[in-house]
Amino acid sequence: MKASARVQAAIDILESLGATAQPVDRYLRDYFHVRRYAGSKDRAFVAERVYTVMRHRSSLAWRMGSDDPRALVIGSLLVEGVSGDALVGLFNGQGYGAPALTEAERAAIATPPAAEPPLHVRGEFPPFLEPELTRAFGTSLLDEMLALQARAPVDLRVNTLRAERNAVMAALRADGFATEPMPYAPHGLRLPPAEGSARLGASSQFVDGAFEFQDEAAQIVALLCGAQPGMRVLDFAAGAGGKSLALAALMENKGEIVAHDVDPARLRQLAPRAARAAATIIRPTSKLPTGTFDIVLIDSPCSGSGTWRRQPELRWRLKPERLRSLNTLQDDLLSQGAEHTALGGRLIYATCTLLPCENEDRIARFLSDHSDFAVLSAAEAWRATTDT
Repeated sequence: MKASARVQAAIDILESLGATAQPVDRYLRDYFHVRRYAGSKDRAFVAERVYTVMRHRSSLAWRMGSDDPRALVIGSLLVEGVSGDALVGLFNGQGYGAPALTEAERAAIATPPAAEPPLHVRGEFPPFLEPELTRAFGTSLLDEMLALQARAPVDLRVNTLRAERNAVMAALRADGFATEPMPYAPHGLRLPPAEGSARLGASSQFVDGAFEFQDEAAQIVALLCGAQPGMRVLDFAAGAGGKSLALAALMENKGEIVAHDVDPARLRQLAPRAARAAATIIRPTSKLPTGTFDIVLIDSPCSGSGTWRRQPELRWRLKPERLRSLNTLQDDLLSQGAEHTALGGRLIYATCTLLPCENEDRIARFLSDHSDFAVLSAAEAWRATTDT
């Protein structure tokens, strides 16, 4: 692909992403699957351009005076130091390349905004979230939002049903992957973002079930459950089962884990993952479970604001009405989870969101209706689980 065609491909993808809820990584995979003519350098350029726009959409729209995908791509190139003359060369209208710059686009390139951008532009978040994010972070809001614009590392969880962390580290090092132990999760390994995950997913260590891809935060949630061998555990919104797999390892394949999700398609991913991991105590089901459990884990659907590094598109797809509907669902899941928690058991509510309205507010509401429950300190649970 010529440079101009690469630019146009990024614009086309961004336009299509505006009309779909599909994750960016999955959309890019499908896009290039049917465009085999695109080489590795073409795919890398287009993907990086799309992700750059997704991470910096607000400031790019501010710079260009438009949130049109074409304007955003122009802005992304401009702020990276591509000159006006070079942009004219890229937007040349030749072949499959991007059409020539309009007079309005040339004017926007030549004249940056004079005013200071507002906080939501500098922080790259929807303006309606500013009150909630301020509740969460106060005066450090901007620093936190800037940190979420960086690329995330690649996190792995060593599957102790099949392997030991030091052995996996050594095997991956022999394959050219320089992993490091995670700062908190005792079975976690981490690689820098540049390492990627495509080659890791084809490694013999992954194929043989020695590790899973799992963020450190998710590994910590599994540890905080306090699951012990022989317990009965309900993973109430299990999805594809990442935390069920972690719990099975912590329980040494002794006991029972009921992995429940209302979406059978998501649960279907769990069976092959469990087989690869040698996790034999997991029972996937889309039917509501019966009875009570020693541990009920609610890994609740949420806005995903804590995953913006990996999924920057989520920040722009979230709408106020969606957030309200999520709060209702979160309350319902907590109430249902309470019904399945045995006397003296533990109910874990976990999200991947930063917003108090999805975290502290939901717990406060739950406790106001369930006086038989009390909050357990995460620090206390962590010390009891890890002896640290």
